Amino acid sequence: GVCGWILVSLSFLLVLITFPFSIWMCIKIVKEYERAVVFRLGLILSKRAKGPGLILILPCTDVFIKVDLRTVTCNIPPQEILTKDSVTTQVDGVVYYKIQSAVCAVANVANVHLATYLLAQTTLRNVLGTQSLSQILSSREDIAHNIQVILDNATYQWGIKVARVEIKDVRIPVQMQRSMAAEAEATREGRAKVVAAEGEMNASRVLKQASLVLSESPAALQLRYLQTLATLATEKSSTIVFPLPMNILQGLGSHF
Repeated sequence: GVCGWILVSLSFLLVLITFPFSIWMCIKIVKEYERAVVFRLGLILSKRAKGPGLILILPCTDVFIKVDLRTVTCNIPPQEILTKDSVTTQVDGVVYYKIQSAVCAVANVANVHLATYLLAQTTLRNVLGTQSLSQILSSREDIAHNIQVILDNATYQWGIKVARVEIKDVRIPVQMQRSMAAEAEATREGRAKVVAAEGEMNASRVLKQASLVLSESPAALQLRYLQTLATLATEKSSTIVFPLPMNILQGLGSHF
């Protein structure tokens, strides 16, 4: 209004009267990674941020706030969470974000960094509370992506862009660790028994085929017998086993 124009005009007049001393108070430097939100008589000037470079600030009527646009690392402390399958665990993480709109970060929230920090903690607890312990351990990337999407949508009005969310560590009770180790060991033993049984089955099939081949040629059985004796002799063994044909044992049984 008219009062605003009068105050701004008086401010300009004060700058001109005290020139060149006032120029050092009016010129501000904004760095490359910063933006300045200028309030003139309580209103955001031009509805956008200023900088980088030199900006002009009028005395008495202008107030400016610098906003850092670099990526911020937000460490989420360990959160005690009750999972979907009623297991108590502690999970911590890290959130990488940056201010995308300096005007929204200043005008829409009192402390944008504190608000983002508290929202990250709450979102981490809410999301992990809907997952089971096995899902948390095996699907960290998917859970972190879901948390990132939720945070990004919630902080959009604050001018925040969430770049990345990572789950650093999942701490489970010692008793649960022992139970999981015992379960994994039992699973490995079961798989080993299955593999051994499959090997025995394949070996029995091969032995069956070999017996059929040897039964067709008695000379082949004799050659195999001699080969076995030669192998035992080369091993310097003091025990040599002489197999007896089954027909001899059957003949002896018939006499008795």
